[in-house]
Amino acid sequence: MSRISQQFEALQARGRKALVAYIVNGDPSPAASLPTMHKMVEAGADIIELGVPFSDPMAEGPVIQQGHERALESGTSLTGTLDLVAEFRKTDTTTPVILMGYANPVERMGYSRFAERAAAVGVDGLLTVDLPPEELGELKSELAQRDIDNIFLLAPTTAPERARHLASNASGFLYYVSLKGVTGAGHLDVDAVKAKLDEFGALTSLPLCVGFGIKDAETATNVARLADGVVIGSVLVDAMGKHAGQPPEKIADAVGAIISDIRRGLDSL
Repeated sequence: MSRISQQFEALQARGRKALVAYIVNGDPSPAASLPTMHKMVEAGADIIELGVPFSDPMAEGPVIQQGHERALESGTSLTGTLDLVAEFRKTDTTTPVILMGYANPVERMGYSRFAERAAAVGVDGLLTVDLPPEELGELKSELAQRDIDNIFLLAPTTAPERARHLASNASGFLYYVSLKGVTGAGHLDVDAVKAKLDEFGALTSLPLCVGFGIKDAETATNVARLADGVVIGSVLVDAMGKHAGQPPEKIADAVGAIISDIRRGLDSL
């Protein structure tokens, strides 16, 4: 059983909702990433989603796109992201870490080499935004051999049959994108989220986490009543951008303060 599955089982046993927190590696500087990851866990994040910088992050809104740009300007890469996870694992061997990114860097590294290196440094899951299950065969096999979870996105427009197909190829959890569009966009319609989660929940036993549009404790709490967990990203990346140029510890503290507030909201349920 993967660290991700273990985490969800432990959270369920405690009646606790999962808080999945996303940052872009290398944003706003490489020195900020490691202390921020540790602060995220200290503040109450259950799973870390680590963005791999990419030149064309098409699923991201302006805030996270800028985070990718800042990270690329500092030379951050997939190799550097794997190195970061290795550093994180020196003192944290329990918090699940997911890499979220795009197919090109993984393909350039080679599926076997990537999976081998990811497993060696302690990566627990991969979410490749632009790689559908129909094109995942070789990578899926390499990941499965090393117990790395393969995570997929579900959207408001995903039909039930398509959702069933995605779920059958996924492990760890399913990430429901609550809004049409890119990260950080739009207004969250909780009733619409509930309807889709009810629909998808009937198709799979995997945990369902909701992201996009969750910006504070209130929205996180409203969504967590319906889901197994929430994913926050844009609000954290925005805070890191606003604190660019400050010491890494200040950047980490800014992110930690947001997570702590959301964690308190989730724990009030």
